[in-house]
Amino acid sequence: MSDGALSQDEIDALLAGVDSTGLGSSGGAPASSMASSGGSEDDRKAFQDFLQANVGAESSNLAMMTGAPVVLKEPQVSFTNRDALLSQLPDTVTVVKADFSSGFPGEHIFIMPEETARNLASLMNKEDNIKMDEMAMSVIGEVVSQLVGTQITDLTKKTNNKSIAVIAPEAVNVKKAAAAIPGGNFLSASYQLELGDGASHQIWEIYGSSVASDIARALTGGSQSMSSMGGMDMGAGMSMSQMPSGGMNMGGMGGMNMGGMGMGMSALGSPTNVQSVQFPNLMQHAGPQEAGNISLIMDVFMEMTVELGRTRKLIKEILSMGEGTIIELDKLAGEPVDILVNHKLIAKGEVVVIDENFGVRVTEIVSPLERMNDMN
Repeated sequence: MSDGALSQDEIDALLAGVDSTGLGSSGGAPASSMASSGGSEDDRKAFQDFLQANVGAESSNLAMMTGAPVVLKEPQVSFTNRDALLSQLPDTVTVVKADFSSGFPGEHIFIMPEETARNLASLMNKEDNIKMDEMAMSVIGEVVSQLVGTQITDLTKKTNNKSIAVIAPEAVNVKKAAAAIPGGNFLSASYQLELGDGASHQIWEIYGSSVASDIARALTGGSQSMSSMGGMDMGAGMSMSQMPSGGMNMGGMGGMNMGGMGMGMSALGSPTNVQSVQFPNLMQHAGPQEAGNISLIMDVFMEMTVELGRTRKLIKEILSMGEGTIIELDKLAGEPVDILVNHKLIAKGEVVVIDENFGVRVTEIVSPLERMNDMN
């Protein structure tokens, strides 16, 4: 019998606003019939095929973002529950909430070990031993945003649902017991991620039960065979020339008589009038999700420095320096100084004096092409 005291895991779960018994998370979507059944094999297979079809494009996007040979392996999809998932996770994880806000509204999150998130953020920022601060969390959110964007594009194409959207992904590091994992049974996709470091990392993508049920139904409900529609009864062994003058009887579709609609065989043999279609010009427009991604990092502090110039010295010259040594830089007197953000050149300016402090007046914004060349 319990003495009434809460364990540390239960305290962490309560602080995160989740039910430590696995009954659900705050703000979650209601569980559907899938929650009690664990989901059908047809639903699981539909998700397996859908997610598997996107790993190639997702790998390419990640490789472009990180500049590394990143490969996302085909996922293993299953229906599971909170306790079973927690047993697979390390103590500290990075959770990215990317709930569907429309189209198929409900819970949708990504979970990865903190070390995996750190390696991803290091590749993105070209920085070793990166701190998992707000900036790193926003980078992980952007990674998930790219993954989800690829999926939404394909899901829209497959289901013809043009209202699919997710909230701006938000990443946070938590103890696994405090992760806002959906309650009941849900769909889990486990990916292996290769980051070019020789190690294999793992990422879990979680769909709440109602979201998984709705998406699976949309993925599998779009194609119906003729037999499922009642069948087309043209008579056993009847050729088109043997068709009775009364027309074709679509018995399986409620007895629709094609002759009653005035469609005779002469109409079937008439030439088809084909007209060319004029398509409008395709314009490049940023989607609402892409336009909203910048809002994730608007309140993040970044280091800005002003560089007077640089020079190269031999080690013996550096060791021989003392008070009064003059170091000649590679800048001419009066030449603009460089303005750097996180050690990347973004602008140039001139030094000014404000009261008793130095300042810099921006005189030129470096073009995106110059910035890209500077990063190489």
